[in-house]
Amino acid sequence: MKHPSNQQFFAYWDAKRAGARAPDRSEIEPDAVRDLLGDIFVLSCNGTAGYPFRVAGTRLCALLGRDVKDRSFSELFVAQSRGEIEDIITVVAEEVLACVAGIAATSEDGGQAHLELLLLPFSHRAHTPLSLTGLIAPFENGHRRLRDFELTSWRYLGHQPAERLVPRALRKLKVARGLMVYEGLR
Repeated sequence: MKHPSNQQFFAYWDAKRAGARAPDRSEIEPDAVRDLLGDIFVLSCNGTAGYPFRVAGTRLCALLGRDVKDRSFSELFVAQSRGEIEDIITVVAEEVLACVAGIAATSEDGGQAHLELLLLPFSHRAHTPLSLTGLIAPFENGHRRLRDFELTSWRYLGHQPAERLVPRALRKLKVARGLMVYEGLR
């Protein structure tokens, strides 16, 4: 991860997950990342709709030249990168892995811009739609209206090999009553 905004957002997300695979969406407090909100977005994990934006920051909308709420995230990408970004989003959401990616884009004056994309999952909860958050940070200032995003690189940020239940999860188990099935516990 190269961009300071992505480093800051990842550090906040990592602290909120407190050793779990990912934090719950309700644990992310906008006030704590106030300086980054303009670049942060939330995607709905609806592959048939192209992973539409549920929320998009003002700087991101300005960078794209339009309000992107309810618009497809994957349609920002050129055809040859669209399948790859959809696969990456699926892995981030379903496997609960963070991902950082390099993006090249074309600006309205025909120049090339370089950006860094950070995708962060939320923990899965029963009866709630899957979603994830992220941040797009341009390396150069002054670009307006970028288009034709193209993936140049990406990597997943894995978990520690020995995952265990964190204290927050154990507290939730203490209040559970009745028959319970614990899948995957040793």
